[in-house]
Amino acid sequence: MNAFDFVVKAQDGSEVALSQFKGKVSLIVNTATRCGFTPQFEGLKKLHADYSGKGLAVLGFPCNQFAHQTRENEAEIASFCSLHYDVQFRQFAKIDVNGANAAPLYVWLKEQKGGILGSAIKWNFTKFLVDREGNVVGRFGPTTTPAQLE
Repeated sequence: MNAFDFVVKAQDGSEVALSQFKGKVSLIVNTATRCGFTPQFEGLKKLHADYSGKGLAVLGFPCNQFAHQTRENEAEIASFCSLHYDVQFRQFAKIDVNGANAAPLYVWLKEQKGGILGSAIKWNFTKFLVDREGNVVGRFGPTTTPAQLE
């Protein structure tokens, strides 16, 4: 199994096969709109702009599990990200990353690369780097900025 075996929900509720990103390096991030790390959208946008043509896919998954910092619905999240950060990278439907309702993709990501406090996601803007074959090759906490990943 690899990351490209998963099907996730788009912001409009349709299903998206992650297999469409096969052959690209993917940076999978749980995002939030009202978090101290929210300005990282700017850095993620820059990574997308600078490297999407070279095979990088930035994939954002909004999550409201950390201090309710993403209360908006999908349309409001898309509007916020567009208006405040001109986000052009792919974003998906809001998900849970921890607990009984965690998205299967995140259950798998956490099994592949645990964090400092075990496998649970500690906060918004945790990043998983996935190679072109769908293998998780890195996990980075919220304090690791997109610029540091560059």
